Amino acid sequence: MQRPAVDFPPAFGAHLRDSGCEFSVYAGQAEQVWLCLFDDQGAERRIALDPYVGGVWAGFVDGIRAGQRYGLRAAGPWDPWAGQRYNPQKLLVDPYARALEGAVRWQPEVFGHQVSSYFDGDGYQRDERDSAPYVPRSVVLDSQFDWGDDRPPQVPWDQTVIYETHVRGLTMTHPGVPEELRGTYAGVAHPSVIAHLRRLGVTTIELLPVHAFTSEPHLVKVGLENYWGYNTLGFFAPHAAYASSGDPQGAVDEFKGMVKLLHAAGFEVILDVVYNHTCEQGAASGATLSWRGLAGHDYYRLDERGHDVDMTGCGNTLDMRHPTAVRMVLDSLRYWVSEMHVDGFRFDLAVALGRGQDDGFSPDHPFLVGLRTDPVLTGVKLIAEPWDLGSHGWRTGQFPPPFGDWNDRFRDTVRNFWLGDLAADHAGHPRHALADLGARIAGSPDLFGHRSPQAAINYVTAHDGFTMADLTAYNHKHNGANAEGNRDGTDNNRSWNFGVEGWEFGDEPIQTLRRRAIRNLLATLLLSGGTPMLLGGDELERSQRGNNNAYCQNNEIAWYNWDLDYTQDDLIDTTGFLIALRQAHPVLRRRGFFTPDVPSGDLSEVSLRWCNADGGFMDSAHWQSPQTSTVQAIFDGSPIDDTTLLFVLHGASVDSAVTVPAHDGVATWELLWSSTAEHPSWVPDLSLAPGDAYKAAAASFAVFAGVR
Repeated sequence: MQRPAVDFPPAFGAHLRDSGCEFSVYAGQAEQVWLCLFDDQGAERRIALDPYVGGVWAGFVDGIRAGQRYGLRAAGPWDPWAGQRYNPQKLLVDPYARALEGAVRWQPEVFGHQVSSYFDGDGYQRDERDSAPYVPRSVVLDSQFDWGDDRPPQVPWDQTVIYETHVRGLTMTHPGVPEELRGTYAGVAHPSVIAHLRRLGVTTIELLPVHAFTSEPHLVKVGLENYWGYNTLGFFAPHAAYASSGDPQGAVDEFKGMVKLLHAAGFEVILDVVYNHTCEQGAASGATLSWRGLAGHDYYRLDERGHDVDMTGCGNTLDMRHPTAVRMVLDSLRYWVSEMHVDGFRFDLAVALGRGQDDGFSPDHPFLVGLRTDPVLTGVKLIAEPWDLGSHGWRTGQFPPPFGDWNDRFRDTVRNFWLGDLAADHAGHPRHALADLGARIAGSPDLFGHRSPQAAINYVTAHDGFTMADLTAYNHKHNGANAEGNRDGTDNNRSWNFGVEGWEFGDEPIQTLRRRAIRNLLATLLLSGGTPMLLGGDELERSQRGNNNAYCQNNEIAWYNWDLDYTQDDLIDTTGFLIALRQAHPVLRRRGFFTPDVPSGDLSEVSLRWCNADGGFMDSAHWQSPQTSTVQAIFDGSPIDDTTLLFVLHGASVDSAVTVPAHDGVATWELLWSSTAEHPSWVPDLSLAPGDAYKAAAASFAVFAGVR
């Protein structure tokens, strides 16, 4: 090994140079760090790295080429009460590794402390067994790739429609994808998948975690595995199991190829990223696989006893107060933009990333400031899941620009109106007041008024929870397959089964009502102010058999079913029609909030008017009354040379006559779409004059265009 002729430390990770490779790692309180090189037979050669200032260890090794397998070992204090758990018997993954080979084999040897075969232990006694046979290898990579003329699509926020999906689940049963490509990065970019995405009209593909991850020990014990990927082992390495090639270099190149092809088809690619915790779980219960064995005191939030402060529900929390953790996350983000060409990120449990010295959340946290000012990252989409499990962890609408926030208030309100209140009607219980629904349709100005409607990432369903089909078919979660006694997953589903539990049960009238309910949910999502996010598979009537926490179901429960019947084909076309309707009308995609609607005064500047079932103004009594089940919204497009649109949302369980309102310059209202139609082409020709009665079917959504 040759030490570079410079005194400042090199960049972290493994970087090929002309005659070899430079390795660098942070190990804050270590007394010695070794680079461990493995040959083709698995034999290990250890090389002592040199210390630099600031806790960095580095060295240059001649003759290293791409494909070299390696790991790290670190010696230092064993003082669990101070958060120091150095153990040179444990082979460690390089936190900056660009690729990993192999998987964690859950044996007691992978724990830094002594545990039984059931992984039980007090966390204080150091384990002296070698973990090398049971942990993945880091891999040196060649970063060269022919990107050609690849360019980021840079879809404007007001035109963005997000499609949240899973690399494996999207294509595992897709008949148009060759078997060897199903469940892979290459499968996502296959022409048959791209054709489906184009048919829908979505613009931005959001992939559930693709950072290298491992399954939790408790899942392995019962024969399950982590499917979603929220259990990161490497923040720079793509998950190798999603590649059709078994070669680590091939996995990276295949991911890049996927991005290149999706870009060429006009789609953005954003990643769901998990920087709030790692797969090492709690200090007293988790394995020593990487960060804990190098600098656990610096990477993790610890209490005065050296125990992890768990704000994530996953056993540990990255300490974003420490420069090393902040640098690692920013370096990772820059890598995925600069080297992998992704277009943005959705930050899981993002509040945990913005907690300061007092553990409180601040929008001006140094990490958030760094993220918003970084010259590489300011040009990509940033989306926060604006909560965590810590104190005061719910922060919807409180992240700073240019972030968008997942809008859980939209989810809950829309579910209430189309399902929960419908169930209440049938049971004779009061409905929710409609004031909150009006705010959600208008872009949630109560939450995002200091920013923009596009900052509200609206969704009705996401990977976590019921699918849209299951919202209409299950009153209760059915998570028995998760082997947790149905205790996992939320009980607050705001769903309704229309009288029969189970998607496969119910006669045709019930199935008809369920399909209409799905169309109601889709229309409200795709036509409201804000940025819509569609859960992949909802356009296919995808059911998870009532499982609302399918994080460990790498099987048909969570995979998309591409064996389509005519109702699913109809729903795909309906989804595409609604997205096209949104894109065709700028009045539905406003960058600013609407002028407030008032029941008196000059209405010439009012661009969003609210009317009741009689065609008159919605006043506070209507908005707050639990008896109100119908609302009409007029989106006045005339100030921006767009069509004026009328929405009629009728949430009651019975048909009702609704008086369509008068509006300046509108001579007739022509029906564009109704949720009563199974297919957009089946919408009847209907023209109404202001003041005419429209027979609104039970629980239905209609869209009219104003003709001058």
